[in-house]
Amino acid sequence: MTDKTTPPQLPAPSPAALTRRGLFTLAGASAALAATPLVAKSFGSGFTHGVASGEPAANSVLLWTRYVADADTALTWEVSASEDFTRPIASGAATASPARDCCAKATASGLAPGQWYFYRFVAPDGSTSDVGRTRTLPEGPTENFRLAVFSCSNYGFGYFNAYGHAAQVADCDLALHLGDYIYEYEKGTYPSPQQAAEGRVLAPENEIITLADYRLRYATYRADLDLRRIHQVLPMICIMDDHESANDSWHGGAENHDPATEGDWETRKAIAFQVHREWLPVSDDPYAAYQVGDLATLFRLETRLLARDEQLDLGTVLKGATDPQSAMEALVAFRDGAYADPTRTMLGAAQEAWLAAGLADSAKGGTAWQVLVQQVLMGNLKTPVSLADQLGDALPDYIRQRLMAATLASQTGLPANMDAWDGYPAARARLLKSALEVDANLLVLAGDTHNGWAFELGHEGAAAGVEFGVHSVSSPGFENYLSFVLPADLAAALVATNEGLKWADTAQRGYMVVELTRGRATTEYRFTGNVRQRSTKLAGTKRISAAAGAGKLDV
Repeated sequence: MTDKTTPPQLPAPSPAALTRRGLFTLAGASAALAATPLVAKSFGSGFTHGVASGEPAANSVLLWTRYVADADTALTWEVSASEDFTRPIASGAATASPARDCCAKATASGLAPGQWYFYRFVAPDGSTSDVGRTRTLPEGPTENFRLAVFSCSNYGFGYFNAYGHAAQVADCDLALHLGDYIYEYEKGTYPSPQQAAEGRVLAPENEIITLADYRLRYATYRADLDLRRIHQVLPMICIMDDHESANDSWHGGAENHDPATEGDWETRKAIAFQVHREWLPVSDDPYAAYQVGDLATLFRLETRLLARDEQLDLGTVLKGATDPQSAMEALVAFRDGAYADPTRTMLGAAQEAWLAAGLADSAKGGTAWQVLVQQVLMGNLKTPVSLADQLGDALPDYIRQRLMAATLASQTGLPANMDAWDGYPAARARLLKSALEVDANLLVLAGDTHNGWAFELGHEGAAAGVEFGVHSVSSPGFENYLSFVLPADLAAALVATNEGLKWADTAQRGYMVVELTRGRATTEYRFTGNVRQRSTKLAGTKRISAAAGAGKLDV
């Protein structure tokens, strides 16, 4: 990193904004919420949720804040080279409007490449927001760049210690959030009452469906001190996975959406997009590329809501099979039929073409790394058959059935998770083929699974790239569902079963730091330990790297 500045201090939050009583006050039904005065449902008045920045480029960055008032309010934003704002660089206007839940965004342009800046917003009464720190992307020759990578932050399961640690050490240039920034469930569903962390009071208590629901859920998450802090000290590129709308979403619906009781899916999806864009420093572009000097092109992909075909389901395939032989016959027919359908897509034709052209331009232009910033695992992951031998009598029936289906599928070469790239093998093959054809140096980043992974990616016998899958900020991993297997034994079985998988961790929370140089990509998995208490102490780390162009991991 170059020109690093000290992160600004986070002021104490307003008691009215963050107290337990305040959250309970806001936790009523959507209809009642919509009828209450604006200030009563918005965590106070004035600047309520700090600041954030994102969408960085070499000469610009997008700035965000929230200022609560009863009418449109004209704010001034300021960018400075120093925290005391004695050296202003740029300024401009932004409007905080109740029509956008009082969130305001503005693009600061005319900045210098590869520089740290401070920024703030000023209200008409002279009050100021928190002071934020942000960074433009470098231009030209670039020796190294560090990414803090996060995924899967479920408020009810515990504290966001990964954000807190990353903000405290402040050793990265840019944050990436790979999805599941929020979760949509009602209180008591995920987590269950037994799993919920004390003091993590969710609002609203119902599942979020309406515009008011989604806004209140984001407001609840964004009031978390550690999430507020990471946004304050680092620019962040954010992408949507499924829980920003509803679980296991695809372009035409979701597992956790029932049109009969929850209304039109397109309406709910549009609301999810709208509120995501209101509450985060993101553009309206569903996918985009970011150039980090001559070191990397970051491709932010949309794999969930625009074009993804509906997920296939092993349970449906096995429905009606009454014995092992008929089950295997059904799986083989599925493997050679619907599973292999060459028309199935994750990205859609337009995004596939955009990505293929972008990979070609980046590689041919001399950029060292082509990095996919996206949601779900690309590496092939089959279930160890040995798990079937360890099923105990105490295992819930639904988990037992899923494991039996997964182990049977594994014997036919099928993966278990049809919600990842594994469920779209033709689409994955097209992507890897396009990368190989232009000699791209492919690095894939993935979230979604709550566990840590390191894969070597191959296509038709050729090394096509490497993948780092990040564990979750707070959502539980396999240790929560497969508690009858020791985590070390499960990880070893997964690695032994899957040729491309070189490392796995199935029981820890945290984040990862990916450092890019022209010759190597290195990830450090940072484990934060127990998330039921707020702490920035690490429980351990694991470093894995890949030499540029090798498509192999040094574990």
